[in-house]
Amino acid sequence: MSKIKAGIIGSTGYAGAELVRLLLAHPDVEIKWYGSRQYVDTPYADTYRNFFKLVDATCFDDNFDKLAEEVDVVFTATPQGYLGGILNEDILSKVKVVDLSADYRIKDVATYEKWYGIEHKSPKLIEEAVYGLCEINREDIKGKRLVANPGCYTTCSILSLFPLVEAGVVKEDGIIIDAKSGTSGAGRGAKVDNLFCEVNESMHAYGVTAHRHTPEIEEQLGYALGKSHAPLTIQFTPHLIPINRGILVTAYAKLSDPSISEDELRAIYKKRYENEYFIRLLPAGKLPDTRWVEGSNFVDINIKKDERTGNVVVMGALDNLVKGAAGQAVQNMNLIFGLKETAGLELVPMFP
Repeated sequence: MSKIKAGIIGSTGYAGAELVRLLLAHPDVEIKWYGSRQYVDTPYADTYRNFFKLVDATCFDDNFDKLAEEVDVVFTATPQGYLGGILNEDILSKVKVVDLSADYRIKDVATYEKWYGIEHKSPKLIEEAVYGLCEINREDIKGKRLVANPGCYTTCSILSLFPLVEAGVVKEDGIIIDAKSGTSGAGRGAKVDNLFCEVNESMHAYGVTAHRHTPEIEEQLGYALGKSHAPLTIQFTPHLIPINRGILVTAYAKLSDPSISEDELRAIYKKRYENEYFIRLLPAGKLPDTRWVEGSNFVDINIKKDERTGNVVVMGALDNLVKGAAGQAVQNMNLIFGLKETAGLELVPMFP
């Protein structure tokens, strides 16, 4: 089998660079196009010197029509609205697309436009797009032309809560998600809020009651109750913390039956995820920690029942640039092309 030819649009952002790192080590892939509007004709290794003597290519522009003629799959690690503004049937007839933006994640166009504040230019393609959360939608992803790669907060939140919602053991209202992210989740662009002096020795909430990942989480958890079910309503609050990588989610839900035991709750998770390589259900008493998933495609999850309140507390941790972005995109590519799902992703977490 010849190698899959891949192109990356947005290769000089953090998620794009992580795609390069992962795909360079992938046994079945060859990167043919390092796309970057800002660094056209610049050697890629001049932008990220960790690739010195590993990548000798220069950055191309984002000529998607030309790119579609030269590769088998395109990864778009681009701002919201970019892909939605240029993608069409002609492009999709030539190449598979894994989109790391939110342009095709939300099925309702009005909801997307409300939360993202932009007009969707290709709404007819939304229905075709598959939400690329591999552990939930694996069979739907295989062979598809367009996959919407989930976001980092959403991946961690959905995977942490999905078994409980699917099993119907938590009440549908009152779910609270408290999430914390490293600064790389905000991207590589120069922003005052992301400067070292602004972030170091501090942490803060943002997007309170208005973060745009909220409807994505609600929609996907709603599907756990059946596709005809209206999305759940959740309370989602993200925080920025002074680390480079990592997402930590702590979610709270009211148990439908307060008499259900913690062992029974753990059994639900074990049954749902026991064959999922990238999801690690931790032993009782061991809590997820971002340092133990850094640089990997793993999600660490654990639960705790609060006997006093009748709530269940769910915790999840992942690397926002790997399972929360590039790693999941590679996992989706593997499914699309019928490769071993873990190919290029069997990475031991880095520590220290």
